[in-house]
Amino acid sequence: MLPGVGVFGTGSTARVLVPLLKAEGFDVHALWGPSEEEACSLANELGIPFHTSRSDDVLLHQDVDLVCIYIPPSMTRQIAVKALGIGKNVVCEKAATAVDSFKMVTAARYYPQLLSIMGNALRFLPAFVAMRQRLLEGYIGEMQVCDVRVYGPSLLDQSYGWTCEELMGGGGLHTVGSAIIDLLSYLTGARAHRVHGLLRTFVQQNCVIRGIRRVTSDDFCFFQMLMGEAGSSGVCCTVTLNFNMPGSFVHEVMVVGSKGRLIARGTELYGQRNGSKGEELLLGDSAWTGPEAKEMPLPLLRGLSSMVTALRQSFQAHEERRSWARGPVASASTFEDGLYVQTVVEAVKRSSSTGEWECVEIMSQEPDPNHNLCEALQRNKN
Repeated sequence: MLPGVGVFGTGSTARVLVPLLKAEGFDVHALWGPSEEEACSLANELGIPFHTSRSDDVLLHQDVDLVCIYIPPSMTRQIAVKALGIGKNVVCEKAATAVDSFKMVTAARYYPQLLSIMGNALRFLPAFVAMRQRLLEGYIGEMQVCDVRVYGPSLLDQSYGWTCEELMGGGGLHTVGSAIIDLLSYLTGARAHRVHGLLRTFVQQNCVIRGIRRVTSDDFCFFQMLMGEAGSSGVCCTVTLNFNMPGSFVHEVMVVGSKGRLIARGTELYGQRNGSKGEELLLGDSAWTGPEAKEMPLPLLRGLSSMVTALRQSFQAHEERRSWARGPVASASTFEDGLYVQTVVEAVKRSSSTGEWECVEIMSQEPDPNHNLCEALQRNKN
């Protein structure tokens, strides 16, 4: 039986997600927005019977058993942890910090019977599902290099908000790079142990963000990752993110190995073995029949659609509304994966500041919030 759904967010993802959920048979009972006006407007537009700007009204709604959280990263941890504590299944976007991610992991471990996955839809995009299968089959031999390019227009909102602030989770690295970091881990079956990166903010003001306000989130990011066990040759990854590019969106992921290469361009998958004269099309681009979304790139749109289908298959296998089957969503990113990704993001930011290679060390316990204060008091005593 499919659970009733409550959606947090009024952005472009929420606008696309609700029609996709309804198309798969889910009933969307409640919508949360940052203001009553925004929530009311989108609820009326999408035909959602209940709307609110108070989070508890959605979390405690008697018909809501699955919560989809697509809100600013600084708010994600609070809603996700509370939802799990109340007994709701959770699909959510990334948190703002590794500490927030760790708190989400702790909550997910405490309620293992509940669904708790990150909403990285790229894992469900058919091109990447097929790429991973080809990699496991040895199409390219031993993996050596991954090269990713994502180019597109500005990620900033039309008004000053969290997308402008690096500390609130804005910027290309956090918004798009986190999904790429997770995707490369999914494809290679390995995690980064050292990273080196460079972040820049080329557009600090524009026609709507000016005066005393300045953009601090990055619009250009380049980083490298050494993946696999420390001390081994592993896989070398290079990622370039540029959001100062007018025109068509570019999304390319290439994996090179000892016997050939695989490359996903948009929603299509190509391959070429050593010695062959050219690329072969391994997975074509079928016609998209879902809702239109000009603000969402096609790879993300199709991945989101496939993820919603997997959710429907997971819940449909059980009669109880909150019960779910692991099989259909086995490839989904877990909260533990989210903690790893956020740790890499913060290591890349440190590298950009220091100019040095940084180690990726995933926290195993929550840091003491009074640690810095205690150190300062100790120094004063001395």
